[in-house]
Amino acid sequence: MDRATLDDWMHVGRELRKEQAGVGPAILAMLSSLESRVSGFAVNQLNHALQTATRAERAGADDEVVISALCHDIGKVISVPNHPAIGAEILRPYVREECYWVLRTHQDFQGRHYYGLLGRNPDERDKYRDEPWYDLAVQFTDEWDQTSFDPEYEVYPLDHFRDRVLDVFAEPRHFPRVLVGLVTDEEEEAQP
Repeated sequence: MDRATLDDWMHVGRELRKEQAGVGPAILAMLSSLESRVSGFAVNQLNHALQTATRAERAGADDEVVISALCHDIGKVISVPNHPAIGAEILRPYVREECYWVLRTHQDFQGRHYYGLLGRNPDERDKYRDEPWYDLAVQFTDEWDQTSFDPEYEVYPLDHFRDRVLDVFAEPRHFPRVLVGLVTDEEEEAQP
């Protein structure tokens, strides 16, 4: 890397741009893989994700919030104990900061509903009370996430969200472009 030239990095950027088209389909595949994970709940994890996203959409949430709701447990593909951090980092370049923090902390907000049973502080969410995204996190967990283990709830299928997933993951809009090596043709032409 210490011998790379600007031309080398522009080449990397072009290649990354080509690969970016595969991110949305990879996310859809990860979500589909959640169908085989039940983890002791009344519905599988894909159904849970679909319920959460369906509730968010029916409540009038914007696309980034809906897709965040759909993907909030995507980290469970890798690790259940660390799924909030994994999922939040996967989505971080693609959703605005408040969505990232809702995903990153949703377990502590969810704890209001069960931490006490496990000997943990059910008011763990209170440490975030002054954050600008606190109200969205409360709505997310209390109205959409924790209620979404209902085997009778009518969900929108994954295909309903497909185009929005592909759109949200088409480009890392919320991350410094220089850090991911993605540049547009116009930006490349403007380079000295």
